[in-house]
Amino acid sequence: MIHKDNNFYDVVGIGNAIVDVMAKVGEGFLTERELPKGGMTLVNAPDAGKIYAEIMPEREVSGGSAANTVAALASLGGQPAFIGKVHDDELGQEFGRDIGAAGVDFFTTPLNEGPVTGRSIVLVTPDAERSMFTYLGASKMLSVEDIDEEIIKSTSIVYLEGYLWDEEEAKKAMTKACELAHRHRKKVAFSLSDKSCVNRHREEFLKLIEDYVDILFGNEEEIKSLFEEEDFYKTLDLIKTRVETAAITRSAKGSVIVNGRTKTYVEAEVVDNVVDSTGAGDLYAAGFLYGYTQGRSLGTCALIGGIAAAEILGHYGARPEVSLRGFVRNRLKAYGKLL
Repeated sequence: MIHKDNNFYDVVGIGNAIVDVMAKVGEGFLTERELPKGGMTLVNAPDAGKIYAEIMPEREVSGGSAANTVAALASLGGQPAFIGKVHDDELGQEFGRDIGAAGVDFFTTPLNEGPVTGRSIVLVTPDAERSMFTYLGASKMLSVEDIDEEIIKSTSIVYLEGYLWDEEEAKKAMTKACELAHRHRKKVAFSLSDKSCVNRHREEFLKLIEDYVDILFGNEEEIKSLFEEEDFYKTLDLIKTRVETAAITRSAKGSVIVNGRTKTYVEAEVVDNVVDSTGAGDLYAAGFLYGYTQGRSLGTCALIGGIAAAEILGHYGARPEVSLRGFVRNRLKAYGKLL
């Protein structure tokens, strides 16, 4: 099916291709091992193996921030593709099967030697906080050769995750994708990904945003870290001149959309029982981008994003357990809107 404006894809996501290993642990598991709680911590292969050996995995599913976003976008009824690097091993093949079954086109050539497929061990404590310990593995081998110009030409939006910026070759690949996107008059969307990621790459992120980014995603802590500013409302004024649109999430406080001098505040969806926050930001981005590619108002885009995020908060894992299209449609009816 050819989409409007002759774009076959709504969104092409570029990010770490990793397999998420989910497990529930008590607070003591983290403190006894001096593992940092919350956010994402990069680990080497031996440390990842050690943590893996001490948990009881609940599930293993293809993951990665941008991959989660495009999988959710497919569940909403969108047409996405994904660019990311795996090894041609068992986990790499599992990643390909999972993301394909989710309705996402994935053509990146796998590695035949070198690092194994990356994995992220996601430890969920009773307070629903997730602490991620990520071995990037093959995903950090993404290179400029993996950025297919024909795929970039055939999409409306190129969506990048900040996590990918930790590797020099992947950084070059992201920059090439941005250059190609603007050459072919496509939008570039970028997720700040994690506060620690912003702290590592603040100046480079600011330059990337200034040079290429049209749509920025982040949460309150990430945007404050980006500008080293404790006053959240000041950050909204600082970002408005740098990007066309910024979508900033605030957990239970909902989200704020900044578009030039216009700020739109959208309340959060009510979630009775928050089980796991893994992937909530990824799902918000999926809902927002789906609405955006369908020509909806920015407020409605944020509403769809919030509803999609609410689905993920009610269970373990970063992939929806129901059809997001049906889930969002039913929730939108309550607001007198159609999907």
